[in-house]
Formats: sequence, C-alpha cells, structure tokens
Amino acid sequence: MAAFRIFNRSTVAAALLFGMGAVAGLSAAHAQNRVGPPPPVSYDNKYELYGGLQYMNFKAGEDLPKRMNLGGVEIMGTRWLSPRLGVSLDYRGDAGTTQVLPNAGIYGIHRPLVYMNAGMAGIQYRGPKNQHAAINYHALAGGAFGVFDAGTQGAGPGNVFSATKNAQLVGLYNNHAAMIVALGGSLDINRSKNWALRVSPDLIFEHFGNETREFFAISGGVVYRFPPRKAKK
Repeated sequence: MAAFRIFNRSTVAAALLFGMGAVAGLSAAHAQNRVGPPPPVSYDNKYELYGGLQYMNFKAGEDLPKRMNLGGVEIMGTRWLSPRLGVSLDYRGDAGTTQVLPNAGIYGIHRPLVYMNAGMAGIQYRGPKNQHAAINYHALAGGAFGVFDAGTQGAGPGNVFSATKNAQLVGLYNNHAAMIVALGGSLDINRSKNWALRVSPDLIFEHFGNETREFFAISGGVVYRFPPRKAKK
C-alpha cells in the first residue's frame, strides 16, 4: 500500500511537470510565428528570488485517520552558476488545523492548530525555455520543525494539557524537528526580462514518525531575476 501511495503521488507530480513541458512547447511554437522581434528574455541572470503562497497536505500524527491541509508561504533564493545549473536555499512556513483522535473531545480539543517551519538547500536545473516560459527542476533537502501543541495548550481539567507531554492521548506528534525532502519543478511564465509568474508542484518526503511518508505540495508566486552574469573572457 505504501508503495502504491508513492507511485500514485509520483505519477501526479510527473503529470504536472509533463503538462508544464507541453505548455512551454506550445509557447515555443507561438514564438516562432510571431511578427517582430521577440521580448528580450535572455536567462543570463546571476541571482533569482522567488516568493509565493504554498499549499501542502500532511499528517500531524502517525495514527491519525485523515490528512490535514497546511497553507503558508515559500521563499527561495537561487545562485545560478551557469545558464542551466544553480544552487538554491528555500524556506517554507505553513499552518493549519487537523482532525485528532475521537477521545480528544474529552479534553475539549477540536481541530487544533499545527504549524511548521522548514529550511532546505539543493540544486535547480533550468530545462526547456523560450521567450515566454521556462521549466526548472529542483531537488531540495533539509530540516523541518513542527509545532503540534499550539492548539492544545491549556486544554483539559486544570488547564494543564499539552500535546508535547500528552500527544498519545489525541494522536499528535510531539514537537520536534525532522528531515524533509522536496522533489519537483516549476513553470515560469515571463512577464519581462526580470519578472515572471511561477507555479511549482512538489513531492514531499518527511520523517516525523517511525516511517518516511510522502505528501503533495504546490506553490504559486512571483520570480525576480537579477543581475546579468558577466561574460567570460
């Protein structure tokens, strides 16, 4: 079953990237038929900064029956070493409410708040590109810190309940850090030489529990490219 889930989510991510490639191909065909000079998008930038809104599904406890939805922001900075290859630093901050075990109602706990901060580093590869759009592929790895008791502090008789100490009672993880990996890509739709709109799907792997689990994430936002790399003599 776990292998099927990994295959299913990998298929979804691959389908999204394939779709983005098709869009880029159509844009290339359109660029060849346009009248007049093309827009001056040269992809010769040395740095790139991306900021956007993000969605990710997640499980806040190993034995919880359903997944939750996290929403937040993503910020990524990339240093392009060549026209194709770059190194990236990525931050993601997300929050959301989750279902818990049925007995949590005894303590007055209903859909408590969970939030997570993640920092990753890795590589980015620029794939097919033209004046209208570009596709990038990235592989990122790092750590995430999850806060699972934000919505349960002070619950229960005597207001002493804490998910950090009593997580097993409601099915939540204890607050802790864990490894996280993001494999995916992005479609950049150019608005000018420096500005682009980005859609970026990811397959997420995390190890907050006793096994590695996979989830889906997607973000959308704005890319700013600066300044041009100096030509080598």
